[in-house]
Amino acid sequence: MNGFRKGLLLFFSMMLFIVIVAGCSDESNTEDSTEGSEGSTTDDTEDSTDETVTLRMVESLTSPARTELLNSMIATFEEENPNIKVELISPPLQSADEKIAQMLMAKEDIDVLEVRDQTVKQFSNNSFIEDLATYTSSWENWDSLNDIAKHGATAVNETPYFIPYGIYEKTLFYRKDWFEEAGLEVPETWEDLYNAAVELTDPSQNRYGYSFRGGAGSSDYVEFMTWSYVGNEIVQDDGYFTKDGEPMFATDEAKDALEMFVKSYEDASPPDSISWSYPEMVQGFTSGMTAMLIQDPEVIVTAEENMEEGTWDTAPLPKGVPSGVAQQTAGTAGWGIGAFSEHKEEAWKLISFLSSPEQNLHFAKNNSLIPVHKSAGDDPFFKEGYFSSYIEMNAKLDEYLIADRPVDYEGWGEYRGIAEQDIQSLLLGDVTVEDTLQKWTDYWNEQKEQQ
Repeated sequence: MNGFRKGLLLFFSMMLFIVIVAGCSDESNTEDSTEGSEGSTTDDTEDSTDETVTLRMVESLTSPARTELLNSMIATFEEENPNIKVELISPPLQSADEKIAQMLMAKEDIDVLEVRDQTVKQFSNNSFIEDLATYTSSWENWDSLNDIAKHGATAVNETPYFIPYGIYEKTLFYRKDWFEEAGLEVPETWEDLYNAAVELTDPSQNRYGYSFRGGAGSSDYVEFMTWSYVGNEIVQDDGYFTKDGEPMFATDEAKDALEMFVKSYEDASPPDSISWSYPEMVQGFTSGMTAMLIQDPEVIVTAEENMEEGTWDTAPLPKGVPSGVAQQTAGTAGWGIGAFSEHKEEAWKLISFLSSPEQNLHFAKNNSLIPVHKSAGDDPFFKEGYFSSYIEMNAKLDEYLIADRPVDYEGWGEYRGIAEQDIQSLLLGDVTVEDTLQKWTDYWNEQKEQQ
């Protein structure tokens, strides 16, 4: 009986072996026949079995109009790529960067995210975003980017961590009709701006001279005001330091700038602007509450939609006294790939679509940004009208300077949060201008020592 069982077991084992070999042979023959048919069978099979990939995309500089614009561009991308769907996440502007950082720290599956000149160092240092060099090295549109866009993309370690969608430079928006009624000239300096703002302020009519920013992003305004006052002494590629190696906040000019910052709030701005960030300060201007606003070119579209033609205009940034120059960063923001994405190839496909010359021109025009491709410079849209102030500033680079934020310093991201808290305390009268500047000076001296 045992011999019989052994024989039977051997028989079934042999049969199973034959079946497996036959199956493998059939698969091999199928692959061979597929390869011999010029790939048509393979392509059809892949098309029919490919699953839809859903990309999670999160933006930072959110606004209703911009989100709508992005969704329309995404819809076009999805039509051209039916196997890719995009979920756009749009956190509230004031907490968007913090929200993105939290998602990345939690290693959430974020495929495409908005990366800014203010966040790229933090994201790259923590390995939250991909080095895009592998993609840009073969991207046909990399060499068509203008110099500012390339500089922004590779500002950290000369590595492309994002593809800019636009360049942010600030200019002065002003109520042309109010200035004409009051017989005022367009301000050329910060003192001119302050004096005009005070004259145009009438709280009884809910009119104020200036759209102040005291909430999220307030440190940006202290930054470029200080740059303008310190002027040519700023080291342009190490923007928080002067040519003698000291933090810019240690200068007498920084004290003048910060005092002007406080005065412009106390004497010529709505009281609740102590907490205003981007949406509120723009709304203050376009609604007829404030006479002047300093902001990026994306405000142009909002103003055109909400204000009567001829009632407003733009002008170059006010200059510092006595420096005689204005200075700001050429801000960039764009799209990067999350390090924890499981769909990096598809994510790059979306980024390269949004970053093409055609799509970027569409986005820049409808979001009022300075476009990133050289070819856009010949478009009349960016040479005339409200963009003329940007053209004027860029044509006078000895008067309107560009400085780099200190994003290479380890404490850059932390500083922004500290500075905004200090600004609130300053505006509330809890600390002095001198104490605030000393705190920032000590902070940046420590950062310099750690470099």
